[in-house]
Amino acid sequence: MSLKPRQVDFESTWATLKQTCESVTRLRKVKRDEWNDRFSDVYALCVAFPDPLTDRLYESVKKFLESHVVELRDIVEAANENLLYAYHHQWTEFSQGASYLNYLFRYLNSQYGDKSGNSSWMEMTPYSFGIEFQERPLEIGPLALNMWRHEMIESMKETLVSSIIKQIRRDRNGEMGKQDVLQGVIDSFVRVEEYQLKQALSLKFYQEAFEAPLLSETGDYYRREASNLLAENTCSEYMQKVCVRLQEEQLRVRKFLHHSSFAKVTRETEARLVEDQLDILQGECRIMVKDEKKEDLSRMYQLLKPIPHGLKVMLTEIESHIREVGLEAVRTIATDKNPGDYVETLLTLHTKFAKMVESTFSNDKLFVEALDKGCSAVVNYTENPKQTAKSAELLARYCDQLLKKGGKNAGEQEIEDSLGKVIVVFRYVEDKDIFQKFYSKMLAKRLIHGMSVSSEAEEGMIAKLKQMCGFEYTSKLHRMFTDMTVSDSLNYEFSDFMRGKTMLGLNFVVQILQSGAWPLGQANASPFTIPQELSRSISTFESFYNTKFNGRKLVWLHHLCNGELRLNYLKKPYTVTVTSYQMGVLLMFNHIESCSFSEMSAHTQLSEKEMKRTLQSLVDVKLVNQTGTDQITPETTFTVNNHFSNKRTKLKITAAVQRETTQEVAQTHSAIDEDRKLYLQAAVVRIMKSRKALKHNLLIQEVIAQARARFSPSIALIKKCIEALIDKQYLERREDSKDEYHYLA
Repeated sequence: MSLKPRQVDFESTWATLKQTCESVTRLRKVKRDEWNDRFSDVYALCVAFPDPLTDRLYESVKKFLESHVVELRDIVEAANENLLYAYHHQWTEFSQGASYLNYLFRYLNSQYGDKSGNSSWMEMTPYSFGIEFQERPLEIGPLALNMWRHEMIESMKETLVSSIIKQIRRDRNGEMGKQDVLQGVIDSFVRVEEYQLKQALSLKFYQEAFEAPLLSETGDYYRREASNLLAENTCSEYMQKVCVRLQEEQLRVRKFLHHSSFAKVTRETEARLVEDQLDILQGECRIMVKDEKKEDLSRMYQLLKPIPHGLKVMLTEIESHIREVGLEAVRTIATDKNPGDYVETLLTLHTKFAKMVESTFSNDKLFVEALDKGCSAVVNYTENPKQTAKSAELLARYCDQLLKKGGKNAGEQEIEDSLGKVIVVFRYVEDKDIFQKFYSKMLAKRLIHGMSVSSEAEEGMIAKLKQMCGFEYTSKLHRMFTDMTVSDSLNYEFSDFMRGKTMLGLNFVVQILQSGAWPLGQANASPFTIPQELSRSISTFESFYNTKFNGRKLVWLHHLCNGELRLNYLKKPYTVTVTSYQMGVLLMFNHIESCSFSEMSAHTQLSEKEMKRTLQSLVDVKLVNQTGTDQITPETTFTVNNHFSNKRTKLKITAAVQRETTQEVAQTHSAIDEDRKLYLQAAVVRIMKSRKALKHNLLIQEVIAQARARFSPSIALIKKCIEALIDKQYLERREDSKDEYHYLA
């Protein structure tokens, strides 16, 4: 074949070419030689001499396609009840033939295509003035699809769309049709504009011609469906059937529709079946939550989750239910006597509802927050708003039970698991400073009296608290352990110091504790005269300590000291562990047979209250006999019980004396209040130092934000702290605005 332009008879060439086009569009067999010859004819017409026949060829192909589609439309319209089957058959043939036809006329397409090499099929090109636009002709393939759209779909759109929707309605009613036919017909609405350059444009016809009517029909269908289901079923049954309907519809839209319609049809279905019935569903929600119907709640969650603000009522009901159940359970416990039962009740509550949130609501973040709010309300509940909740103190006492010898005697792993559960409750405690104060006091007693079940368990708990609240929260607790280690080293050095010197005649161990780290104030400690038997040991250690640490001052905390005494006046020897106060009283009986209360008080210098407490503990274990009435008076006389006996030869009578009194608990709370005032004042100063000037409400908000990690301060307390700082001249009010504070450097 010669590529040189030549004269061509258009009519005869086109007649031959048209026959091949008819065969191609009807998917008839075309011989290879004939196919190759038609390529040559297209080329010859496009480069014909003296003038190319490109435009004439393009118009002839266009008229052929128009005539052919009109002919096919008549066939489809005549199909009546089988309209969709006829349409699908003709579309399948035509769309395949159009692609072959586009290949046959590719040289013609090149004459109209984008000269830049882009294979876009339609482009609007503005003239230089930007007023008029020139439309570049479509290539043959897109031209065929465009012709199908105009002459086939748009001409019979109402009938065609109505037939499609009717088939979808039958499918919704359970009447299965030929699915590939319906899918192919719907797909043709998209494919007729696939040649568009932008996706938004390529779907415009599909959305306007088919999707919009479908959404309207979907809304009407499921509006009627919802009404029928509600009339015939309970709320629980309604939700079950709606869940099935939604699943079926999701499968249906994926089977038949373009993916851009998935969300729209699903949303319309949910709106009619769920959102329109929101009041009814939410009205049943409270009963389902109260009865803890997990399956129904799970379905309701799945249905309401996609609805804007649909979960609001359910979240409120879940939070309220957790609070009500928790408070009812806690009120039945005598919390002061049973901190373990209180904590176990809270843990049981949290575990129960945490599992419910996980299994029923898939650990949805919103429901986890509702669980946290409900548990926090229970943990921090107090009947008197002016008083602080007891949870922080009770949690500290429960930890003391776990970590103190003589408790449950649980194994290491069991203790570790229990402490891990404690942290679950601790996370909800707002007054973390109260827990810190009580925990540190109890830890101090365990360390001083050697009552810790294990150092590993103690350090493990502190590590958990540090992870939760930061290093500052546990810094003093760490220093307490450091002091115990340093004290051990110091006692070894004291032993070396005494080697070769006159022996003290007794074993003497001292614990040196930093006053800033240990909560061991001696403001309420009684005066005490050291027994002569101990004075030499104390003075010797003081001499040793002063030579080692010049300038440091030792303050002896006798009310925390213990000692062992051997009783040699009985039939068999006993060893008793006593407090220093008890020791001072018992050692008096080495020199006298009996002694009155007033004489003992004068000798030991103990306060009347402490003296009565000490003597009562000795009388209770029958080491000392009391003469006269049960009530101790200054004239009451005490004697050693020479007939004392016990199955055990080693006794400990310090526990009753070391037990924390109501007064000590009140003093601890008072100390917490003072610490809070100082903390808030420091926070105010920090904020004002950085801001220089600040409005009252903003200052209150920032102080609350800073203090929230340790406790929830009342606004009244913050105001008092601000007033105190004004009196101390850290702050001042602006003269022209009483609502604003200035920092005074």
